[in-house]
Amino acid sequence: MTKDQLIMGIETSCDETAVSIIKNGREIVANVVASQIESHKRFGGVVPEIASRHHVEQITIVMQEALKEAGISMDAIDAIAVTEGPGLVGALLIGVNAAKALAFAHQKPLVPVHHIAGHIYANRLVKELQFPLLALVVSGGHTELVYMKEHGHFQVIGETRDDAAGEAYDKVARTLNLPYPGGPHIDRLAHEGSPVIDLPRAWLEEGSYDFSFSGLKSAVINTVHNAEQRGVVIAPADLAASFQESVIEVLVKKTKLAVAEYGVKQLLVAGGVAANKGLRTNLEKVFADSEVDLIIPPLSLCTDNAAMIAAAGSVMFDKGVRAELSLNANPGLDIEIFNEI
Repeated sequence: MTKDQLIMGIETSCDETAVSIIKNGREIVANVVASQIESHKRFGGVVPEIASRHHVEQITIVMQEALKEAGISMDAIDAIAVTEGPGLVGALLIGVNAAKALAFAHQKPLVPVHHIAGHIYANRLVKELQFPLLALVVSGGHTELVYMKEHGHFQVIGETRDDAAGEAYDKVARTLNLPYPGGPHIDRLAHEGSPVIDLPRAWLEEGSYDFSFSGLKSAVINTVHNAEQRGVVIAPADLAASFQESVIEVLVKKTKLAVAEYGVKQLLVAGGVAANKGLRTNLEKVFADSEVDLIIPPLSLCTDNAAMIAAAGSVMFDKGVRAELSLNANPGLDIEIFNEI
């Protein structure tokens, strides 16, 4: 009998301390996440120094809990996958050094993983991937269209030129005095209003799959300020609905064009904003009669977690990707560099 492959994943790129164990690249054996949202909520965003301190406090506890949940010891683990980047450098360092310590102490291979590759491979925990495919990555720090011709090969065909979609959501939420993180609150409020306010869509030059949400964010802020100066009351639900419609229209239209041009078999949605009900509903509607297989992970796998890192790590491990104990955090890591390994 062939032994099951068990990969431990470690994720500390932002404000979640997470450790997971994945069997054969597709089955979650354990998935533990310690969230820091309550600590950062009063600041309206993630404070890097606080995030790093929380990771230091939680990482060992979360590791032990994952092993306990899986009912195994480190002896059963085949490799340790860890987020190398991108992310907050202080936060990344905690996970990278914890992974190196474990790899050294237990003589296990160390596998570096790109955070966005992790988000993409969260979909493999739902359904086996079919190539070629396209991934729409939408999160707080990233908005990208990534084409994949095979496992572990990433070609960025479109990316944000300024604010990522999730970042725009958080800033608009702050303008509307909504709690952090703003995305879920904007999404909920949008379903209570109507998109009656005219807001811009940044299509950029013809044929471009790049995104831009900075102008839209500024338009929302200006709309609120102008209304306040004139003494006009704008319904927050209508503004949220108008903002969300503008974001989703651009995301869905560009994705649909890219799917057609690249002739892909699957469309994957990845990242924290993949949890957005409006985006999920629109994509399902647009691709309902399409031959392209649309995969959207469950909400628990949209936000940062270590199961996605272990899933991507399993593929990298099979491809022979290894890191030395000199591995360092890389907050600006390019996903396409893995194509050269």
